Amino acid sequence: MEDILRRAAAIRLAIFDVDGVLTDGGLVLLDNGDECKVFNVRDGQGLVMLRDNGIELSIITGRRSQVVQDRMAGLGMRHIYQGQGDKLVALEDLLEKLDLSPQAVAYMGDDLPDLPVLRRVGLAAAVANADPLVLENVHWQSRHAGGRGAVREFAELLLRAQGKLDAIHAQYLR
Repeated sequence: MEDILRRAAAIRLAIFDVDGVLTDGGLVLLDNGDECKVFNVRDGQGLVMLRDNGIELSIITGRRSQVVQDRMAGLGMRHIYQGQGDKLVALEDLLEKLDLSPQAVAYMGDDLPDLPVLRRVGLAAAVANADPLVLENVHWQSRHAGGRGAVREFAELLLRAQGKLDAIHAQYLR
């Protein structure tokens, strides 16, 4: 755990996959072609806590969805990469744009398309119900499944490692 906390203390950018991480991976497709997704509000609060404490946020996802665009924008996320067939291209763009090294980046994924990014960043994380090969290639695994609090759990790990979580909690205990 000491290595994970050391890695987490260095994180300046947290990137998340969407389907299977920020959602449970289910897709609801309506007759008119619209798509519905269910997001966990506690995960959203975790993202807000990261954002408000100086950690840049991003998503890199293979699918495109207006629902995702709206939810992420509503959380104040500035770096939204959708329709990414090669997620490494988006990662490299973020590294250059934000002038960061891979060691300052955390990524949370769940499935095979996430592996190239997970193997490149300083802190690779997976949800509890991730693909077995993904679980073999990460530094940390959540106790919660994707879309069920895994993102919040990861956010709190990052904030704890950076010495910020107690102050956040104290704001609500006044």
